[in-house]
Amino acid sequence: MDKEISALSEQAKKYSTDIEQVRAEMQKVIVGKTDVIDKLIIALISGGHVFLEGAPGLAKTQMIKTLSETLDASFQRIQFTPDLLPADIIGTKIYNHKENAFKTQKGPIFAQFILADEINRAPPKVQSALLEAMQEKQVTISGETYKLERPFFVLATQNPIETEGTYRLPEAQVDRFMFKLLVDYPHKEDEKEIMRRYTTNALLTVKKVLPLKRLMQMQEFCRNIYCDEQIFSYVADIIDATRDPKAYELDLDKMIEYGASPRATIWLIVAAKAYAMLHHRGYVIPEDVQDIAYDVLRHRIVLTYEAEAEELTSDAIITQILEKIKVP
Repeated sequence: MDKEISALSEQAKKYSTDIEQVRAEMQKVIVGKTDVIDKLIIALISGGHVFLEGAPGLAKTQMIKTLSETLDASFQRIQFTPDLLPADIIGTKIYNHKENAFKTQKGPIFAQFILADEINRAPPKVQSALLEAMQEKQVTISGETYKLERPFFVLATQNPIETEGTYRLPEAQVDRFMFKLLVDYPHKEDEKEIMRRYTTNALLTVKKVLPLKRLMQMQEFCRNIYCDEQIFSYVADIIDATRDPKAYELDLDKMIEYGASPRATIWLIVAAKAYAMLHHRGYVIPEDVQDIAYDVLRHRIVLTYEAEAEELTSDAIITQILEKIKVP
């Protein structure tokens, strides 16, 4: 077993070199935000999707665009608006008069990197069209099914400030996102660097450093990273504590309406494996789980009215759970 783990770690080191190149290229354009950049890369390696929440102007669009430019991948930005229709996302059939036949006109969903900008501004039908594509990795247009090209990576953004003219995503749909990342304002020093870069004629370009074939190999390898039975038990305890906090001597049963779903269990393990790969390891340690637990769980713990009235956040609940659950 030790030899197998050593071999996995050696391979992880090789892949982590590729990851460092991607990170370095992104940081040519994106100032700071190293944690968000790493989490985007983890989601990409894991084959998941990301829900990004932050105020306007915090480079959410720029991050996903820059990440796509480090790969030889197609990118589409979809601006969600109240008048958008499902056909505007997935496509439709149009009649060709010259050929006297219907032809499939594919929509912007047929790209490898999708930015769903302000997803909560579109009506539920449009949201469902996108989220179905995320889940099934395929699209049905007038009875015909089309597979989406791999890798298929969706980053949806949401502005938490404005609520007028928005449609809140149902919990079941938000659950389909691997991560929910919070983007905050930059530090003062980062703000100065933003000024230096973006108020001159400096050419900010990135190189394609990660071939798609290499990314596919990394995604396959991620699932093979070793995870001990004790880590499985640790993750199971964390998830179970969100559903039955009393069993773990946590006084949270009046604060949690619904606990995390089985999707959280799966993504917590897969993300921990990708996190281990980023840190040159072919095996998962408890710290990997702890570091990504907030991003996996914050949108999957539904708070009660009492918790919201007390201004208790899901992050605060996750902190209490991680402090209580015994670390293997």
